Amino acid sequence: MTQRTRPFVLTAGLLLASLTPLATAAGATAETPHVKAELLAPASAVQPGETIRLGLRQRIAPHWHTYWLNPGDSGLPTRIAWTLPDGARADAIEWPAPSRFTIGPVSNYGYAGEVTLISTLHVPADLKPGARFPVKATVDWLVCNEVCIPEQVELSLELPVIAAGTPRQTGNPLIDKAVAALPAASPWPVQLEKGPGGLRLAADSPALAALQPVEAWFYAAEWGKTQHATPQPMSLEGDRFSLRFAPGEAPPAVGETVAGILSLHDAAGRRHDFQITAEVAAAPPGSLDTALPAPAAAPGATATAPGADDSLQLGAALLFALLGGLILNLMPCVFPVLSIKALSLLRHAHQAPRETRLQGLAYTAGVLASFSLLAGVLLALKAGGSEVGWGFQFQSPVFVLGVAYLMFAVGLSLSGLISFGAAAAGVGAGLAGKPGYAGSFFTGVLASVVATPCTAPFMGAALGFALAQPAPVLLAVFLSLGLGLALPYLLLSFWPALQRLLPRPGAWMERLKEGLAFPMYGAAVWLVWVLAQQAGPNAIAIALGGMLAIAFAAWLTHHSHGARPLARHGGRGLAMLALTAALGGGYLGVSGDNARAASAAPLAGQVWEPYSKARFDALRAEGKPVFVNFTAAWCITCLANEKLALSSPDVEAAFHKAGITYLKGDWTNKDPQISAHLADFGRSGVPLYLLYPAGSSDKAAVQVLPQLLTPASVLAAIDHAAVQSLSSPPSSSLAKE
Repeated sequence: MTQRTRPFVLTAGLLLASLTPLATAAGATAETPHVKAELLAPASAVQPGETIRLGLRQRIAPHWHTYWLNPGDSGLPTRIAWTLPDGARADAIEWPAPSRFTIGPVSNYGYAGEVTLISTLHVPADLKPGARFPVKATVDWLVCNEVCIPEQVELSLELPVIAAGTPRQTGNPLIDKAVAALPAASPWPVQLEKGPGGLRLAADSPALAALQPVEAWFYAAEWGKTQHATPQPMSLEGDRFSLRFAPGEAPPAVGETVAGILSLHDAAGRRHDFQITAEVAAAPPGSLDTALPAPAAAPGATATAPGADDSLQLGAALLFALLGGLILNLMPCVFPVLSIKALSLLRHAHQAPRETRLQGLAYTAGVLASFSLLAGVLLALKAGGSEVGWGFQFQSPVFVLGVAYLMFAVGLSLSGLISFGAAAAGVGAGLAGKPGYAGSFFTGVLASVVATPCTAPFMGAALGFALAQPAPVLLAVFLSLGLGLALPYLLLSFWPALQRLLPRPGAWMERLKEGLAFPMYGAAVWLVWVLAQQAGPNAIAIALGGMLAIAFAAWLTHHSHGARPLARHGGRGLAMLALTAALGGGYLGVSGDNARAASAAPLAGQVWEPYSKARFDALRAEGKPVFVNFTAAWCITCLANEKLALSSPDVEAAFHKAGITYLKGDWTNKDPQISAHLADFGRSGVPLYLLYPAGSSDKAAVQVLPQLLTPASVLAAIDHAAVQSLSSPPSSSLAKE
């Protein structure tokens, strides 16, 4: 598979957590750090029932670029969300022909310098003269140089409404110029053929030949129809023009209609752009059998924008995800759940092998269904403009509270204090080791839920790769991760010989089952602590009150069995009321404006400072060494690393001796600055540990530490950074001083 990212996925400098606009403005103009935007109108007033063309002008900072409708191998097209009066509507953007931006084997389509995007506006016919016609546009774009930054502005115009035929000032040279620059419809018919060696666009036209093109390029309007970086060789023999290009990751089928822009360049450097629409036909046998050569990396060029994990291919990502899923089984968040299923397997060792295998398949189905759902939610949120990643759901206090309630209820069930009814067998009794496919399925669901706050070795690179890929690739990586999580129990259920490695069943199993309730209670306590970091100390009372209500509801339900109808219905009614109070009160108490951000301030005597981009940039501008720890209260791996490695006296002393500033970035709640920094290193979640040496401004010199730390590994990184500082030249900022 070629090294490329889905165009509708943010790349190179971003991935995960909700995206906050970098700039917002009310008015016809707005400015972000890299783009000046302006909403243009063609006249000083509007008339009822007319059609006008509005323009979005973008003046882009030098060395930066935005993207076309099809961004190419990476990027994101500019999008406009219109807010218009009733009855008015705006057509889709009319795109001028793009330019190509190539780095090694990666090619993007977009605009540099200045561009004006045109959109046709239909004015309602029932407007009354003398009224005002407001137009508001929320515009999002991705602007890239060596990193990619999402930006958003709000632009608005308010035009007076005048009667038809009333004199007004018309004409806007910027809009007129942009409309004139739009690609013209092709004046000649074209043929598009597909063969084993790729695609070929051809035309027999004296008018085309008269342009004397020496170079051509076809920009497919839809992503994946062509390879964006593979050369497109052109030939012109008499009046016969042909252009070869390689099919992309979603190649067109015979009979499918393909649209795009054909750009012709003549010997004088003039460019001629034409809108092309053609139906794909099968090439004559033997005429299109040889494939085009793959693009070669330009000398000194990198394959993609810095920060992406470009060396990772699909096969390696799937393998890393599988290994990461396997290791998740040993994490404290998952191991108790797996132990429960292993006990269930021992208890029912006498059952038929077929039954055991079906139990294993049901558990695996629960895991894979959960990971598929998680992948789908990620894709939906990213398509909606959110920046999300692994463990993102734990940034929601409501989700954290819900999982805390679930862990508490499971603990009560394992302790034998309550017994869930049939409706909850999958989550309650099934988790306690009782038979049933629903129980096995929902055990897989639970294992998936509790796995997300953990990050295992190999997972970071695989997830960073997946979240910058098309939907099928992301789903494949997530399913591979889920398969790794489910694999141990699946193997035990399919190969009875492996069960001999487990201890013999006996009375100890019941004691162990009851003992496994305490990790569940511990998980609930930890999640309440996480909730307090997110929503404040009052959340502790809310969570404990909810747990009390859940225990009361379960007790009522248990003792209503066998009771008289009136008592049974009354008990169940009170139980439902208690559950409603727990869930509804919890939601209202920790959601929305009631939640507060966790405090990032260090306590007295601590060696770290809270991370902010401004502080980080200031330290790097001074050439100082910096260690950055991106963490979250809900990340078990992060907390273990901080306790066992980063808080050790030897490591703290080494930081002080080397003059390293320790910054801690808390991702417990959404933080776009941290999300952008994570994405700059191709990561989709925490933990991430970065050590920047003194003096060097070269990103290649930054050390990315492993996801599982030891004091020795951190000390070795500090020593290596000291050697780098001695051997590296001063950074440009230091040289200026």
